[in-house]
Amino acid sequence: MQIQISSDKNISMHKKLSTLIDSDLHRILNRFKDEITRVEVHLSDENGDKSGAQDKRCRLEVRPKRHQSLAVTNDSADIPSAVTGAASKMQRLLNSTFGRIQDKNRSLTTRASGQGQNLVLKPEAI
Repeated sequence: MQIQISSDKNISMHKKLSTLIDSDLHRILNRFKDEITRVEVHLSDENGDKSGAQDKRCRLEVRPKRHQSLAVTNDSADIPSAVTGAASKMQRLLNSTFGRIQDKNRSLTTRASGQGQNLVLKPEAI
């Protein structure tokens, strides 16, 4: 899983922040590491030089293998919590996306193998 980090001119990227973001994403998205080719992190300060309560934004874009890219955005007061929030949102999105795909594949396999056909349910005797 390759991680690319970019930021706007209002956010100064340094090695410590980059390492923090990288380790946080690996920790949260590690379960999907075999399904993801690349994670793009876009950091921005929505208010520029002005301060604000929720002015730091993290947009995560994930490129899964054999699927369309997925994106989430999270706003927060500081960059680390914006990244953690976006990674948690992405984790939930990947859970539901890959869960739906697995459910679809299971139902196709069940139909193809003939299981579930001619199923008759009988009421239990009282």
